Amino acid sequence: MKKEEIPQDRSNLETAKFKELCYAVDDEGKYVTAQSTGWNPKTIALDNALQEINERVEVARQKVIANQTSPIEYYMELHKMDLSILSSYVGIWKWRVKRHFKPSVFKKLKNSTLEKYAEVFEISVNDLQQIKKL
Repeated sequence: MKKEEIPQDRSNLETAKFKELCYAVDDEGKYVTAQSTGWNPKTIALDNALQEINERVEVARQKVIANQTSPIEYYMELHKMDLSILSSYVGIWKWRVKRHFKPSVFKKLKNSTLEKYAEVFEISVNDLQQIKKL
């Protein structure tokens, strides 16, 4: 793609004051870098992905309110993590993290375990335990 053909479509990048670095060919046929504000197909894909993430966060929030899961699952979704990533961050086996999703198990967790989760989610232990604030 030639440097002057790099798409400059409106996107989330533009509203966030970011530009994407792209490689293009200049007039002499050499590769150069250039900035793009976005490209419609990419913007649509990104918007769809963000919408799906937001829906998953809301489902997790509703499950916490209904006492079907613990706040750990909500914060995991909110921080765009999966079970493997969260497990590695807190240093706890996946099966144990998944077990901590059970409200009855969550209520019995030691403060040191709650502190690990709170640190990963960058919140206080109190915020982690306060389901009503969600």
